[in-house]
Amino acid sequence: MGLMDGKVALIFGVANKNSIAWGITQKLHEEGATIALSYAGDMLEKRVKPLAAEIGCDFVEQCDVQNDEQLDAVFAKVKERYGRIDTLVHCVAYANRDDLGGRFVDISRDGFKLALDISAFSLIAMAKRAEPLMENGGSIISLTYFAAEKVMPKYHVMAVAKSALETITRYLANDLGPKNIRVNAISAGPIKTLAAAGVPGFRMMLKYAEKAAPLRRLVSQEDVGNTAIWLASDLGSAVTGEVVHVDAGYNILGMTVGEEDLAGL
Repeated sequence: MGLMDGKVALIFGVANKNSIAWGITQKLHEEGATIALSYAGDMLEKRVKPLAAEIGCDFVEQCDVQNDEQLDAVFAKVKERYGRIDTLVHCVAYANRDDLGGRFVDISRDGFKLALDISAFSLIAMAKRAEPLMENGGSIISLTYFAAEKVMPKYHVMAVAKSALETITRYLANDLGPKNIRVNAISAGPIKTLAAAGVPGFRMMLKYAEKAAPLRRLVSQEDVGNTAIWLASDLGSAVTGEVVHVDAGYNILGMTVGEEDLAGL
């Protein structure tokens, strides 16, 4: 018996075998969930469909999350096929490279709108469509990052988008709680993914996080997947509106240098 036996999970944002979304997908599948996948763009189809085949998933739909008609179509197909959704996973984020790095003050107006629309508003759009398919309650999970709370180098416009995502999480949790729909976000530490590769200086962030985090290690897709299982299953039945940090403890630190680094001061 798995923790997700008999449950239907719709996951947006699988990009390749190294994506956090795929780590979550694998864990949900291992625990018995029926998986439905949605990906962004033609370029990802050749990567996502073979992954879906590995777990016996034959529901794989492309969707531009900025397009309401495409969102409507995906959720309508899920309704027709399964009749409900028990878990919705939002692993969608995008920003123009020009709006990462450089100076924060130079973020473009169009780039700001784009990042907020794709990375944050899309959670509202998905939740609105998932609500009527969660008649018996459900769990909505998204991915965020510590840059939503504290300044991180070069993250810039995406940090604003993640801050919005975390606020949206709390407001959706309040809105949907009376229907027993729980809404939470996982704040994962830096993980080497296709999306992360677009952040300037990301390799340095990986090395620094591993050295500074209390557990002295990086986190993995599996670590995030394990937390997603807790939030998606009945184990997390009383948890909503939370941002759960899965970052080897990095977020608790007020100073990230050791005594040896301060010796010369």
